[in-house]
Amino acid sequence: MVYAPPPFTVGIEEEYLLVDVESRGLAKDPPAELFEACTAAMGDMVAHEFLRSQIEINTPPSASITEVRPHLAEFRKCVAEVAGRFDLAPIAASTHPFSRWSEQDHTDAERYNIIAEDLQAVVRRLVICGMHVHVGIGDDDLRIDLMNQVVYFLPHLLALSTSSPFWQGRDTGLKSYRMSVWDEMPRTGLPHAFDSFTEFQRHVNVMVQAGLIEDGTKIWWDVRPSARYPTLEMRICDVCTRIDDALAVAALFQCTLRMLYRLRQGNQRWRQYSAMLVNENRWRAQRYGIDDGLVDFGRGEIVPYGDLLEEIIELVTEDAEALGCMPEIEHLRVIRENGTSAHRQVARYQAALAEGLDEREALQAVVDLLIADTKDAGRGSALPLEP
Repeated sequence: MVYAPPPFTVGIEEEYLLVDVESRGLAKDPPAELFEACTAAMGDMVAHEFLRSQIEINTPPSASITEVRPHLAEFRKCVAEVAGRFDLAPIAASTHPFSRWSEQDHTDAERYNIIAEDLQAVVRRLVICGMHVHVGIGDDDLRIDLMNQVVYFLPHLLALSTSSPFWQGRDTGLKSYRMSVWDEMPRTGLPHAFDSFTEFQRHVNVMVQAGLIEDGTKIWWDVRPSARYPTLEMRICDVCTRIDDALAVAALFQCTLRMLYRLRQGNQRWRQYSAMLVNENRWRAQRYGIDDGLVDFGRGEIVPYGDLLEEIIELVTEDAEALGCMPEIEHLRVIRENGTSAHRQVARYQAALAEGLDEREALQAVVDLLIADTKDAGRGSALPLEP
């Protein structure tokens, strides 16, 4: 079947943790005025999240990553400025270095109250943040077909985004401990493969009819057809602390989907591997990030991540040029060379200990690093906001 070319529009959702600038711990109950001021400035592009100590921003759908950049920069700036009025600050990290989940409260809203009652301790541990990337693909069946194929690349995307090495005051040894917390939730992990959108919707309808879920928004796979928009939504990634890293990872997802569509138009497709195999790479990305390689299943061997990244960049260069995001794709090499947020956090912690700080002070130094990196707008320019 020949499909009309998708728009490949792109939008980014980012979740931030709000911290007290004095203690550096999570702000257990930020004032309602903070959210009201953010809403006044950003409208429906800002929202509550499950925890009271979280806030979410959503960029509008854009034709290119270049158009996303100033929105993302301005939204981060706005949240930081408003939070600062209340002696708080946002951090774009997927876990907090030392605050304890047992001391946090969830947002008092119907959706979150239902989730809290349904999932109990599993969801109470969910002191984690993620980055979701939406790419516009209007045809339902094409959206499912590309979802089936892009699963192979999800561990590669996760590895580039890692920002959660700490959990409750301990270096976990993982680059993305968020995934360990998230995987305790139901309906997470890699998606099932479906032959059509009709087959996918039939499965969702069975769950809705049985009273298991209200709708498709409670299917939380690593990538899913959005239940609200005609998009494919990538959800596997940690939230990137630096804007340039976030935009690079989002651009790679967008370009990979275009590459898979382009192959399809030439009567080719990416080979689909079993979840058993892809999950091994998912674990390696969670554990090692970009440090220790992923499995190339065609070769049957672990290949250094840098080599894999160069192969992926070569695969999507035509698409990056067409979508106008070659600078963001080239920034992936900067991530590979300099490390992710997880690397910087661990390095700051170890340096602080070497300077004579105790463990608590060293973890507070990590939070200071996260505050600074989250506020840095990268090379983007700001958009004016309504006062």
